[in-house]
Amino acid sequence: MEENIENRTKNEVSVVGKVDKEFYFSHEYEGEGFYKTNILVDRLNDTNDRIPVIVSDRLLDMDSCYAGKYIALNGEFRSYNSRDEEGKPKRQRLFTVFAHDVQLLPGTEGKKMAKGENIYIEGFLSKPPIYRVTPLGREITELCIAVRRNYGRTDHIPCICWGRNARFASGFHTGDRISACGRIQSRDYTKHEGDNDIKHTTCEVSVKRISREEG
Repeated sequence: MEENIENRTKNEVSVVGKVDKEFYFSHEYEGEGFYKTNILVDRLNDTNDRIPVIVSDRLLDMDSCYAGKYIALNGEFRSYNSRDEEGKPKRQRLFTVFAHDVQLLPGTEGKKMAKGENIYIEGFLSKPPIYRVTPLGREITELCIAVRRNYGRTDHIPCICWGRNARFASGFHTGDRISACGRIQSRDYTKHEGDNDIKHTTCEVSVKRISREEG
């Protein structure tokens, strides 16, 4: 699949929300420092999504305090393989919004704007769709869309379709060119590791509109 992915892909994200905790150092690349935190984005049901973000120290002064403040962030939704203490890849895949630009917002303006996040992606289906019906009769199709970055690496983005979109997407095939837009949402799950049940949080795209390029 990797060699068949063209450069005609898109990965555009816009997130507005409240900084959960202070940024902490992630890594350095060619003298540029990168920092992580979570952005809390309100849902309509009075809960929020916890969206991981990575921001360069060239976009924000990391000596300042940002916890509880609202920011608007544009960038890409990226996937990474997690690693163990020895640096070896683990099976768990992590997702984050990589910032291209960041804007601090006044509290009143931030609250008004923090109603959701938008993502638009164009890529290729990297796995067969998984279609199922919940016990309550709701149709769901899970997709994985591969989106190439400008310099060759590929992000594999999990997407969830509902209702008629789920029925439509269930007929897709691996390698189909797909475009989708929606919102990034977080989801908690529990995984048994050793003798313990460990709680994890992951992210996926809840699809509002989706299309497949014919031919």
